[in-house]
Amino acid sequence: MDLHLTDKVAVVTGASKGIGLAVTRALAGEGARVVAAARTVSGPLAELAAGGRVRPVAVDLTSPDGPEQAVREAVAAFGGLDILVNNVGAVRPRLGGFLSLTDEDWAWALTINFLTAVRTTRAALPHLIERGAGSIVTVGSVNAFLPDPAVIDYSAAKAALANFSKALSKEVGPHGVRVNTISPGPVETALWLGEQGVAATVAGGTGSTPADIVAGAAAQSVTGRFTRPEEVADLVLLLASDRSGNTTGSDHTIDGGLITTL
Repeated sequence: MDLHLTDKVAVVTGASKGIGLAVTRALAGEGARVVAAARTVSGPLAELAAGGRVRPVAVDLTSPDGPEQAVREAVAAFGGLDILVNNVGAVRPRLGGFLSLTDEDWAWALTINFLTAVRTTRAALPHLIERGAGSIVTVGSVNAFLPDPAVIDYSAAKAALANFSKALSKEVGPHGVRVNTISPGPVETALWLGEQGVAATVAGGTGSTPADIVAGAAAQSVTGRFTRPEEVADLVLLLASDRSGNTTGSDHTIDGGLITTL
């Protein structure tokens, strides 16, 4: 299926690894031109840049002007913008409970998981409207509607992100801009599987092993496994494409059947 993404211009945040890297690779593979924004340019991202369709931008997206810088790079390099993928995010399991969280903890979680997307969207939207058509795809989490006290700040931030995206879709739909979200369950990325990821952190606080934590989390899905980053990327591409041209204001769960409610 031709997704009609050839020469479309996209900005992807959090593009150096995990889902963001998979999305960047998939967009470039479909012929899009991608500004890949991340705090550091990883080896795999640099390799993608060698192909000529990916332009890495090293930027702190949690800074007030970082998101605007990424969008400005895309417009300057490629003459406009068609697609924004808000992907950057992070989580720190809060094993000490709610009372252990400081204002600084809350500010960190809300900034990286919510405000970065708000700021990047604010910078990108005038350019998408100018095109008369565009797509914003935001990677959220099942924790937006599956609150977990171990990640209470992350869950709250992702819930805010989902609400923001739905509200924005109603405003900008008449301008030809579509806004959709994706809610993954556990994904095979460093967020879960890295040395400082969820599995290692929870294992360290419970006397278990990271492998046991991962196995327990995977067992909660009916498929018995984590989602692969490439599977999330495929869904991002479909929503970014005009093949889903009348899809807006919707959330798409990809969690292997983890969520059991309708």
